[in-house]
Amino acid sequence: MRHGNANRKFGRPARQRKALLRSLARSLVIHERIETTEAKAKEVRPYVEKLVTKGKKGTLANTRILIAEIGERAAKKTVEKLGERYEKRAGGYTRIVKLPRRMSDGSPMAIIELV
Repeated sequence: MRHGNANRKFGRPARQRKALLRSLARSLVIHERIETTEAKAKEVRPYVEKLVTKGKKGTLANTRILIAEIGERAAKKTVEKLGERYEKRAGGYTRIVKLPRRMSDGSPMAIIELV
């Protein structure tokens, strides 16, 4: 039975999957907009939303958690810029826009961006 196994696997081992999500989250925070497959965009959305919420609080403990998760450069931007930008917003920091299918393999594509 698959009870409680809601996350997508992407055909990768757990460590590769975690590295993929961290990389996508880091890129999204730094560039504020990335193009990826629809499934990856939907999977990285809650991960990034939780990171931005930690950045809003801006405590030392949360900053250290962010550095461990997405690196120093992205953590600094999350705390300093994104924390201020979203301080009055109660969630919903990202937007997913669907794009036409990719020509090479036909996978559904999407843009995920910070609102």
